[in-house]
Amino acid sequence: MALNEAAEAGASGGELAHAAPAQVRALIRSGAFTGQTANMAMGHLQGNLAILPAELALDFARFCQRNPKPCPLVGVSDTGDPMLRTLGEDIDVRTDLPSYNVYRDGELAEQVSDIRALWRDDLVAFVLGCSFSFEEALLADGVPLRHVELDRTVPMYRTDRDCVPAGPFRGPMVVSMRPMTPAQAVRAVEVTARFPMTHGTPVHIGEPAAIGIADLDRPDWGDPTEMRDDEVPVFWACGVTPQNVIRQARVPLCITHTPGSMLITDLPSSDVRPR
Repeated sequence: MALNEAAEAGASGGELAHAAPAQVRALIRSGAFTGQTANMAMGHLQGNLAILPAELALDFARFCQRNPKPCPLVGVSDTGDPMLRTLGEDIDVRTDLPSYNVYRDGELAEQVSDIRALWRDDLVAFVLGCSFSFEEALLADGVPLRHVELDRTVPMYRTDRDCVPAGPFRGPMVVSMRPMTPAQAVRAVEVTARFPMTHGTPVHIGEPAAIGIADLDRPDWGDPTEMRDDEVPVFWACGVTPQNVIRQARVPLCITHTPGSMLITDLPSSDVRPR
């Protein structure tokens, strides 16, 4: 199946799993693919997106620097320049994600597939590493992921662990949870240690109440999952954290990725450093 045929068929794996990042981005830019990017261009870093006015960019960069677990900053654009040259060839942040959320004064105003009409000379784009990269590595290492097995969105929860504030940006860390046996959890720590720029190792294993989570069956985002008798909850810092603090700051304009629709970069998934 040709890449364009795979996209038109709504494929999220198959040939797209092994396609070059530039090929997948070209499909997205053309509008031929508008879905989630999980399992595409495997082996390459996918990133969360946050676009903010330049007057808030330094404070947001400080927030990411002070909270590297939930906000692993891998790339920043020049002010007013939509091209992300440090992350790959011909990456245009206005067109190369399948879907964008547009927030005005902290409220979701619209969801679009192209932000060229919204781009301004004072905007700065931030790209943060996301969990798709370490999940790919866990699966390759034989560590099962329940939400993948059930075809659900990973459950995410607010914690009682406050992030280090910067300017108007402040709020609790958000975590994602994956059920594992104790042996799988140990292996997951070893595997994800290789991915410091995609959240790295877990922030907590075990009792949810210890980090302020009252009920695993009621996530704040995503879908509930199944916990089995021989399993413990394993929690990773989550990229919803910066989106949550941006909304709480009631920024006049903020553009983010739609959950699951990430930016695919040319960088390898492991051992990435800020660019």
